[in-house]
Amino acid sequence: MTVQRFDTDVAIRASREDSGDAEMKMVMPLLASVLAVSTCVTASLCDAATKAKPKPRPLPTYKTSFDCANPQASAERLICHDAQLASMDLELNRLYLLALSDDHSVPRPNKVEIDQRFWIESRNQCGGGSQDKACVIRSYAERAFQLRQGSAIARTKDPSRLTEGPLAYRCAGFNALVAATFFTVEPGVVLLKWANTSVTLNQVPNNSGTQYTGKDYKGSYSFWQLGDDVFFQIPGSGQMSCAAEPVS
Repeated sequence: MTVQRFDTDVAIRASREDSGDAEMKMVMPLLASVLAVSTCVTASLCDAATKAKPKPRPLPTYKTSFDCANPQASAERLICHDAQLASMDLELNRLYLLALSDDHSVPRPNKVEIDQRFWIESRNQCGGGSQDKACVIRSYAERAFQLRQGSAIARTKDPSRLTEGPLAYRCAGFNALVAATFFTVEPGVVLLKWANTSVTLNQVPNNSGTQYTGKDYKGSYSFWQLGDDVFFQIPGSGQMSCAAEPVS
């Protein structure tokens, strides 16, 4: 009797194992199908999301005095894709070519050419990030001041010119003359120099006249032209009234 019961138990267990194997064989294809469908849906969603994501538009490229297809520095790439900087570059190159043709320029044309090469190297040190744009603007403004100050031909009233100055202003309560060189680009730029100080300001929207503002480590500056009236403000000072003086 004992042997017969043992055989019966073994048979029952074997039957259960066979039943479990059969169930697993039925479940596994079902799981595989579910996983396949899930993978397909996920891939489809990912593919759709990738296709739906808009591609970034290429930056516009503007005409400059150098080859934008082969920029030599990150600063040049910045200039190529910025309308304001590209306009300043073309105007600066126009001033440079005029100064080269001026036998009476100070310095003389051969030195102007050498200085231009050094200036390009200096400009290209500014970098190419958006935060470096102020450095590039200042570099162009400083060089335009030098070329226009040193060459009468560079100061000729060419109708296509985008620079003016340097113009001298005498401000009430301010001992030093203020020399202003303007870039009439969009937005405009003015370089102001007095004594051993200089600051580059950018044009800001103003319904009354033309106003330029800027900051440095000392504080905020403002230069405002309202018809024949000019007002200048520096850190630690109230607004000063200024008058233009003849440039010798």
